[in-house]
Amino acid sequence: LRLLPRQRYLRAERAEVSALERKRNVLCCLITRILKVEKQLHTDNLVFRVIDACQKGELGPGLQFLSFCCHSVDVLSCVLHLLNQGYLRRQEERPHVLEY
Repeated sequence: LRLLPRQRYLRAERAEVSALERKRNVLCCLITRILKVEKQLHTDNLVFRVIDACQKGELGPGLQFLSFCCHSVDVLSCVLHLLNQGYLRRQEERPHVLEY
């Protein structure tokens, strides 16, 4: 018996992980860029703006050619990541409003 080497599967998994990390990085940069301009934004509005920018391929300088599918779960996951990192914060009196 001859088995296929495991390395092929490991390479595929690494490629998928790398693609997901790139997608998360692009989404985090886009969220930050939008909030830098707006200063504060309702979470729902931020999610819609990020999804719209991804669908239109308007991801910022040098990234116009990239157009990928993102869902609200992807965006909210990145928002939580940025909140945990301290890049974003919520207003105490209105926790649904995010600030840069």
